[in-house]
Amino acid sequence: MTRMNFRTTKWCFASRRIDPTLASGLDRDVASAMPGDMILGRVVSIGNHRRIQLPTGRPSTLYPGDLVALPCGARYAPDQFEGLAEIDPNGCDMLAGGGCLGRMIHRNERIKPPTCVQPLGRILDRDGRVLNTADFALPTRILRDDMTVICVLGTSMNSGKTTATAALAHGLTAAGWRVAALKGTGTGAFGDYNDYCDAGAGYVGDFTDAGMATTYLEPLPRIVSGIDALLAEAETRGCNIAVMELADGIFQRETAALLADPTVRRRFSGYLFACGDPLAAAGGVAELARNGIRPMALTGKLSCSPMAVSEAEAATATKVMTRTQLLDPAEANQLAARAAVRRVVVAA
Repeated sequence: MTRMNFRTTKWCFASRRIDPTLASGLDRDVASAMPGDMILGRVVSIGNHRRIQLPTGRPSTLYPGDLVALPCGARYAPDQFEGLAEIDPNGCDMLAGGGCLGRMIHRNERIKPPTCVQPLGRILDRDGRVLNTADFALPTRILRDDMTVICVLGTSMNSGKTTATAALAHGLTAAGWRVAALKGTGTGAFGDYNDYCDAGAGYVGDFTDAGMATTYLEPLPRIVSGIDALLAEAETRGCNIAVMELADGIFQRETAALLADPTVRRRFSGYLFACGDPLAAAGGVAELARNGIRPMALTGKLSCSPMAVSEAEAATATKVMTRTQLLDPAEANQLAARAAVRRVVVAA
């Protein structure tokens, strides 16, 4: 084990459950890194990600030569990168500002190549064990599974899922509920997390709390276990309703697998579907119906245009809710009541 001084290292948001003072040394065998293994690296060149998201919730500007601590992980982001959880000793890619190092395999042509990082080693504790995000996950608890859970889905990245999740969490809180605002899948980042906190949710959590820096290419049982861990924590914190966002679109690998699993669908009491236009609304509603899912409402960027709202409602026979409506306690309460009734019917 190579001893190191980590005092100047910039740790990322996805490592927020790890105490940096545990870091003591390095294992130079970075090629053996597994998903979640913490990697110490030195920034070589600045690309798409010019800043790293710190555990404190603020971004820190990156400079060549900076030492950074990020977990090995895969990423699926159609607007940015697709990458694998592989660390090349000769240099690796910063796939996400919130914390994800790996090997890029695809890039959206509209963005710059990834920031390049020279891996120095896997970070070890004083006993020579590799620090891995999985070892700092929420404790295992029994899920009572009696809480109303509203799932927020979308057509893709940036369709309005997070805006809807935060707005509904705020509306439900104003209506008197103790709300858990949760992110079930995705890649670790503080943007959504901070939005949920700002909405006033009683408990905010995401898959990084369940020990995963990213859920892309993780086995489905582990993702489901992570969702259960978040819901169990919400129950422990006294929440009586949860709003859970699933990342990316309904065709994304993990999201599609979750929705196709009837045992997972039974965890969700109702659905909101975020989309950008009437055609996406019609296609999305039809695709969800293949798994027996009927959204309680449509929302997202679509809701900003009255004309698009009219077209979507005519095409899908589904109400479109704006951000303002989701923020309204009475409207939010009606959604909660509909979801609770559906949960009782499904349970029966």
